[in-house]
Amino acid sequence: MITLDNAKRPTKREQLAAIESYSVLSSILPLLENESTEIEIEETKERIKVPLKAMKLLNDILKAMSEGKPISIVPIATEVTTQKAAEILGCSRPHIVKLLEDGEISFTKVGKHRRILFEDILKYRNEMKKKQKNHLIDIMNFDEEIGLYDS
Repeated sequence: MITLDNAKRPTKREQLAAIESYSVLSSILPLLENESTEIEIEETKERIKVPLKAMKLLNDILKAMSEGKPISIVPIATEVTTQKAAEILGCSRPHIVKLLEDGEISFTKVGKHRRILFEDILKYRNEMKKKQKNHLIDIMNFDEEIGLYDS
């Protein structure tokens, strides 16, 4: 299984296959009405039942791959170390520890080690991105007010 540690961008061949597959799958998904659908593996002629939620997830995966983005599937309840959280957020481990101790991100302790839910890291990252966007908008508005931009 590919993890966050070794997720790689799709090759050009994989990207082209994903583009073609995404186009077909995204066009038929709205037509699916049952909670599961049957698909056939061409090479073996075996048919398997796939839940509709899994088909939608596959559609999201194909879309990301078609755009050349690396993919990693992580269960939401996965706990990560402070080092892994730092890698996900692109900051230092001591900074993560400070965020945890300041109550910015929830965590649990296992012995002396801190563990953070992957979901909480993503939630924090999304909140930070929203704040950054709002700060940039405020700066742009202020610059316009004082006449730094010509309309």
